[in-house]
Amino acid sequence: MMRKLPGDPVLMLGVVNTKLRDFYRDLDDLCDDMQVDKAEITKILEGIDYEYDRARNQFI
Repeated sequence: MMRKLPGDPVLMLGVVNTKLRDFYRDLDDLCDDMQVDKAEITKILEGIDYEYDRARNQFI
């Protein structure tokens, strides 16, 4: 399921934040459109000390 995003967490962070900034109003929209698991993305990025900030619409 996560094959649509890079496996490396740092690369994933960059791709997800860029997509959130340029194409999606929130993380739910990104996950629905890309058919990826929100919980899995969140868990992976929490592993490198990033969490989703809804107000900023990015992982910080």
